[in-house]
Amino acid sequence: MNDSSWGAPPQAGYWGPPGQGPVAGAAPAGPAYDAYGAQPPLETRPMPIVSDVPASGGDQDDDRGAARLSGPLFRDEVPTPTPQTNTQQPQKPQEPMPSAPQPVPAPQKKSAGRDLSAAIGVGVGLGAVILASLFIVKAVFVGVIAIAVVVGLWELTKRLKERKGIKAPLVPLAVGGAAMVVAGYLRGAEGAWVAMALTALAILVWRMTEPPDGYLRDVTAGAFAAFYVPFLATFVSLMLTADDGPWRVLTFLLLTVVSDTGAYAIGWRFGSHKLAPRISPGKTREGLVGAVTFAMAAGALCMEFLIDDGTWWQGLLLGLAVAASATLGDLGESMIKRDLGIKDMGTLLPGHGGIMDRLDSLLPTAPVVWLLFVVFVGAS
Repeated sequence: MNDSSWGAPPQAGYWGPPGQGPVAGAAPAGPAYDAYGAQPPLETRPMPIVSDVPASGGDQDDDRGAARLSGPLFRDEVPTPTPQTNTQQPQKPQEPMPSAPQPVPAPQKKSAGRDLSAAIGVGVGLGAVILASLFIVKAVFVGVIAIAVVVGLWELTKRLKERKGIKAPLVPLAVGGAAMVVAGYLRGAEGAWVAMALTALAILVWRMTEPPDGYLRDVTAGAFAAFYVPFLATFVSLMLTADDGPWRVLTFLLLTVVSDTGAYAIGWRFGSHKLAPRISPGKTREGLVGAVTFAMAAGALCMEFLIDDGTWWQGLLLGLAVAASATLGDLGESMIKRDLGIKDMGTLLPGHGGIMDRLDSLLPTAPVVWLLFVVFVGAS
């Protein structure tokens, strides 16, 4: 701000209120102003010392106030605020730039969780061995059952020791298990019961050779293993003793496999309601319906065309019982594996797991099928 805003040229060398002398330290007088009071363009002066004079528009308004265009000219005028116009245009929201189209991922196919090619190959190989031994020499098939029992016992006792520290004695279990299968074929049900009792006694005695810590736990696990694997498998030997024994065993195997296949096929394609999620999350109610339907249809055909004196309606009941027992047996072993914290009992069979993973539905189904055969068509 320069002094021309105050309406009159100041005195040379003086920058203060009227009636006072030069201010100490003030700059010397500069060149004179022209006739119109204009300051030479190249001359600069320091800012004046402003006195405590009321602002223009107050009680002491004078001609200096007329030079101020920002305030009112008279006392009674009330300053009117000037409305401020927003000259800025409202900004429109920026529209997002169109992004490049993302590729749509291809729908994922359901997976069985196993190597199906290996599973099918192993299944076909086992089926060929079973059929060849079953219809050529019955004794050879009894040996196949005994070998499967021993391997299953080895897998079960190994897992019990690894995961729970349970030392079920394998030697008396293996010897007694094979003896049960052979005794059932040679001496019938009485021979199987005697072999079972002797096996349990051998487990008690064998475990005495080790320290007593965990004795009750180990012998209990051993007795359970003896009943669960070899004793239930003995009923297959009992079926084989009949005149049409090979066809009864074949019917038993076919119905169990068909039940498992129907449960897998229908459950994999349509399954949405869990059957027992805490035990086996992969099993569904739709799969159970598939197991029952497939097993009943196969049972009607087998009883009508393979079993002497059998009828189709007996096959329907047989198929229903097989589907129920096979499902319960599968859930039972799933409960054991879940308690042990494992997925499979072994790795001997590629695509299947271990021997026990294939015997899980067969073992509890064997006594059910044997009993219904005895009821429907007799023991021999």
